[in-house]
This record gives sequence, C-alpha cells and structure tokens, in this order.
Amino acid sequence: MARIVILTVGTRGDVAPLIGLGAALQAAGHQVRVTVTERLAGLAADAGLDFHRLDTDPTDLQGTERARAAQRPGARGTASLFRLAAQEMGRQVPAMRAAARDADIVLCTFGTVPMAIPIAEANAVPCLVVPLQIADPTREFGPAFLGGRDLGPWLNRAVPKLAGRLGYRLFAGFTRELRAELGLPPEAAPGYRPGTLPLLYGVSPTVVRQPADWPDNIRVAGYWWLPRPSGWRPAADLERFLAAGPPPVYLGFGSVDVGKAEAIGRTVREAIDRTGLRVVVQRGWMGLDVNGDNVFTIDDVPHDWLFERVAAAVHHAGAGTTAAALRAGIPSVPVPFLYDQRFWARRLVDLGTAPDAIPAERLSAHRLAAAITSAATESRFARAATAIAGRIAEEDGVAPVLAAIDRLVPA
Repeated sequence: MARIVILTVGTRGDVAPLIGLGAALQAAGHQVRVTVTERLAGLAADAGLDFHRLDTDPTDLQGTERARAAQRPGARGTASLFRLAAQEMGRQVPAMRAAARDADIVLCTFGTVPMAIPIAEANAVPCLVVPLQIADPTREFGPAFLGGRDLGPWLNRAVPKLAGRLGYRLFAGFTRELRAELGLPPEAAPGYRPGTLPLLYGVSPTVVRQPADWPDNIRVAGYWWLPRPSGWRPAADLERFLAAGPPPVYLGFGSVDVGKAEAIGRTVREAIDRTGLRVVVQRGWMGLDVNGDNVFTIDDVPHDWLFERVAAAVHHAGAGTTAAALRAGIPSVPVPFLYDQRFWARRLVDLGTAPDAIPAERLSAHRLAAAITSAATESRFARAATAIAGRIAEEDGVAPVLAAIDRLVPA
C-alpha cells in the first residue's frame, strides 16, 4: 500500500477525473488524499477520499478582467493564463505542502506541477504527472492550445516547445523562491527535472492515439471516471420530463463564464425554437436562463446518468464533458470557448461524432439549430458515437497508473 497525494486545483472538470482516479487507486488498496477547494470538497467526500482543503479558490477570479484576459483564444490567452497562474500559485503552496507531508508519491496535473515537483523532491518521494490536457509536442497533430490545427510536422513540434519555454520563464521566479523556501538547490535533481518525469495522460487512446515520436516516459493511459455519489437520485420532475417524449438534447457550457450569458441565452432560445426538439439546459456557471414548454432547466446532474437518456449533447468541449459524451455513445455539438476546448471539439468532428464545431465567437441561432438537428437526427453520428463508446468501455485508464506507482514506490 502506498500513501498517495493528488495535488490538483481548478474547476470541476479539472478536478473530478482526478477524484475518480483517486477513488480507483483507493479501491486497489492504496491510501489516497486529494487537494480540493471548498466548492469541490463534496466530490471528494462522496468518493470516500481523504481530502485537504485549499485556502484559496482560483475559480473565484471567474468573471474578473484578469480571468477574461486569460480566456482569450490562441497564444495571447495562453500567455495571460500562465501569468495569472504564476501570480496565484504562491497562495496555494502551504496547503499543498501540508497535504503531501506524509505521502509516498505525489501525483499532479499541469496546473500544480510547478509546486508538486519541488515538494516531492524536498520530501524525497517520486512525482507522477497525470494531466487531462494534451501538451507535449508531436509531429502528428497541431498544438492543443491552438485548437489542434495541423501546422505541419516541424511547426507542430516547434510551437508547443516555444510555449513551454515561455511557461518555464513565467514560472521561474516562483519556482526559484519555492525551492529556496524548501531548502533545495537552485537546480532540480536528475529525477525531478521537467521533461523527464513519468507522465500519464487521462485521455482515451481511442480519442488521442499515442504519438510515435513521444519518449517512453509519456503515455496515453485512458479516461478516469468520477463515481456517482452514493444515494444520488434524480429529481422527480426531471424524470417526468424525460419520460414525457422522445429523448431530448442536452445543452450546457459547464464552468465557462465569459460574461455574455444574456446574449448566449437568446441565441440558444432561438436555436431551440428552430429545431422544435425537446432540450435539457444546464444553467452552469454562466447562469443560462432559457425557458419554454420544450425546455427543462437543471443545475448539476451526473453526466453518466443524464447522457444515457439524451439524443445528443451541446457542450463547450471541455475535456471532461467531451469524455462523458463519448463514453455515453451520443453525438455532440461542440461550442468551444477557450483553452484546449477547440482541440477536443476538433477531435469530436474528426471522430465522426459531431457534425460541426461552432467556435463561441461565431455562434448563431441558425448555425446552432442546424448542427443540433443534424446531430440528433442523422444516424451516422450516432453510429460513430456508439462505436467509439464500445472501444472506450474496453479500456482501463487506471491500470497504467497502478503499474507506474508499483514501479516508482518501493514495496
């Protein structure tokens, strides 16, 4: 048995799969602790995990000017995101250090790796990186932060390397101060240098094939699933709506909040009217306010339950929601807003489970209605989604993580 700490921070989509991984590792006999904000502590508790609360919640910045600068598409938004993360990270260090105080191994995401590596080195324990977003350069597809657009083999590798150097420079001051605080030398020891650490992506190899030019320390492991809360039951009025007609379409944009809820709500309402279909709308962080006889509005409902009961899903193409739609075998209409969402939207189209990807800045009622109608009524998208779901069901994303822990942690 190993004592494992998973250092993670962010929105529900950033944290939920890691809690699912922790629950699976604990079921395999390990002792697991995870870091969570107060907002997400209930997820860890429902999964039966020990958790350490973070003193600060970066999602509190949602809607601020700094956060919106970090939500711009492309390289400028990525640079702003790195700067914002570097500014906020120092406030999380004390809680991260406390959470890892007695761990045999530290697991971390890209969002916590600048803290996790020095903490693991100071504690003389291994560090395993378990991210959900694809970032390592490869000739085989374009950079995820640019939407995965193929730039050609040379640029596909060169651009992410350049972005990585930028990120390293932006975090250099923070890392230097943290290493001094922990009593470490300025340079990391050989087993703790970025680029050499073992890294397992929490992504299905059916969705992102293992690139041939990645080094042996980087693998695509498979998805990790958050267990449904014990005792959870759907609201009776939601069940009645689902039973009152054909399977509806789901529409929700999760933790995205770009300050345009009223305008997006009007567009969504008009698109729904054009389709004539029944729709379940999730309010999300945006607070979508969409009403109508053929609309049912929800807050949080487990995707693994709801997606099995809908005909298609309109979503922001976050990594977690994309995975949930593929697992359920339903077509998607991706409406990416920021960060890696354009990459996942492109993958859905390439896999044949989505008719079109509609960037949020180009969203219109006409285009959205046409895509919803195609996804919900054209059988080719359902057939492709069913085939992908069958392959994902055969994968075990936890097994590579268990094997890595057994290899890294002495018996």
